[in-house]
Amino acid sequence: MANGDAARWPALLRRLLRAKDRIDAGSHEPWPVRRLADVSGVSQAHFARSFKAAFGLPPHRYLLTRRIERAKALLRDTDLPVIDIAFQTGWQSLGTF
Repeated sequence: MANGDAARWPALLRRLLRAKDRIDAGSHEPWPVRRLADVSGVSQAHFARSFKAAFGLPPHRYLLTRRIERAKALLRDTDLPVIDIAFQTGWQSLGTF
């Protein structure tokens, strides 16, 4: 974080957590950086940079991690077909899953 960001860190962190919570609640949805930045009320570049600084992963990688975690749980705990799990967890095709 730059020096100017340090003074705003608590407010920025709350905004980032709002976007992170949206990803967690709707990981099956598309979450481009533009949409996440809108949720956070900051620019796309500032959001991407700040999200990685705060959570250790870029937003897209965080989203993929959440999707994979959910898919693993569904594969382990249900008898759903793999294709259904792929679509329920936000993948566009079985091949991308």
